[in-house]
Amino acid sequence: MAATAILAAGGAAIATGQDDGRRGQGGPGATTFRASLTGYEEVPAVSTEASGRFRATLDARAGRLAWRLSYRELEGAVQQAHIHFGQVAVNGGVSVFLCTNLPGAPAGVQRCPPPPATISGVATAASVVGPARQGIGPGDLGELVAAMRAGVTYANVHSDTFPDGEARGQIAAIGRRAHARR
Repeated sequence: MAATAILAAGGAAIATGQDDGRRGQGGPGATTFRASLTGYEEVPAVSTEASGRFRATLDARAGRLAWRLSYRELEGAVQQAHIHFGQVAVNGGVSVFLCTNLPGAPAGVQRCPPPPATISGVATAASVVGPARQGIGPGDLGELVAAMRAGVTYANVHSDTFPDGEARGQIAAIGRRAHARR
């Protein structure tokens, strides 16, 4: 889509627009994102001691989203972790693999260490796998960032005890800078 081309050209269109001055409100100009993961946010909810934290920072000019994920006290062995496209209390498709111990992941995805663990990485347009059926095509980092700014993405960690997800947190935009959606 057009957003991918914009990011590839240096993010110039993301770096335009007006700041409305509402610091800490997230939204269209947010460049930092975070989530607190718990089993209660999974759909359906999971009763577990598992928890985690996700944080990401956007460098729009470079077309990069640097992220960090911590998790602990999972009741099963870690299988994988992702950023998904879905609003609160709704499951959505995978947008970015953060780590995996399962076959079939995109090349270059790091292995998930056993908990407690903290991993980090950088998502670029090449990291975005979709979900195309929800309007985010492979490689469309601009659409993913727009969804993150809108609060309709979540991070989660899957285990072999809870393969559909053991700990989940809705990603919230924090802070603002002068940026538009695309």
